Amino acid sequence: MNLPSFADVEDAARKLQGVAVRTPLLRSDALDAAAGGKVFVKAECLQRTGSFKIRGAYNRLVRLTEAERPRGVVAFSSGNHAQGVAASAQMLGVPAVIVMPSDAPRMKVEATRGYGAEIVLYDRFTQSREAIAARIGQERAAVVVPSYDDFDVMAGQGTVGLEAAAQLEEAGARANVLICPASGGGLMAGIGLVFEALSPETRLYTAEPAGYDDHRRSLEAGRRIALEPAGPSLCDALLAPQPGELTFAVNGPRLAGGYAVTDEEALSAMAFAFRHLKIVLEPGGAAALAAVLSGRAELEGRTAVVIASGGNVDAEVYARAIG
Repeated sequence: MNLPSFADVEDAARKLQGVAVRTPLLRSDALDAAAGGKVFVKAECLQRTGSFKIRGAYNRLVRLTEAERPRGVVAFSSGNHAQGVAASAQMLGVPAVIVMPSDAPRMKVEATRGYGAEIVLYDRFTQSREAIAARIGQERAAVVVPSYDDFDVMAGQGTVGLEAAAQLEEAGARANVLICPASGGGLMAGIGLVFEALSPETRLYTAEPAGYDDHRRSLEAGRRIALEPAGPSLCDALLAPQPGELTFAVNGPRLAGGYAVTDEEALSAMAFAFRHLKIVLEPGGAAALAAVLSGRAELEGRTAVVIASGGNVDAEVYARAIG
């Protein structure tokens, strides 16, 4: 397998200068009290397009050849990768087709369309988004840009960890634990490469929706486990049924474990973030914070980094959370 390294994350950071926002690492006395330790929250909900996804998407698209650019790209996503690819394509003048589930949050669909992408809808429970994207890519000779299982996408997502490590150093802190939301595992893989190089003592964990905790189960089994679809979840960004082949090759040897959180725990974490951190999170983006606030991740006396990966949430769901 051709897997990225820490040097590839550093190279991605150079490509992303002036494109990705250096998002803040937030602190809250209320959060420390609730967790029983010191917690830093990496607020990727404040990233361009509202999630970390533009980092990996832009890092992949900026490397298209001159021959590939006019033919465009095709991606599949419930919304955050969709927006990252669409925005990157718009910046680079590249045509983009995005395959999105018909039940994707309305604001994610509208935002993706707003970046000029063509949208193709599918049924996530009866159709294969990968097959649809592959067919479109073949018909149009377009480059398929996976949402996680891609060398350059993983390297780009790793710049979240590069920033967080630098910000911890600026704060005079070292992290015992880092918890990151996971779907296919691309963000966790990129971050894992960084922390292995810069903070190898930090133990790394995923946070996933209950019923979609394929990373947690795969890590316990020592191999990739595929789960049967568990039905709808508010954490629409985290519903991959199996870790990626490339991402698990990176994550398997580096992660300490994973946590599964319920929709209600994610909603409670969204409300906490609203009240105490003054940020807007979507359910999937709040999964790592939910693992801390629910007590599933025990942090007594320790220092943790929590990745708040996205804030693209429909108004109705957000009202339910903070209400």
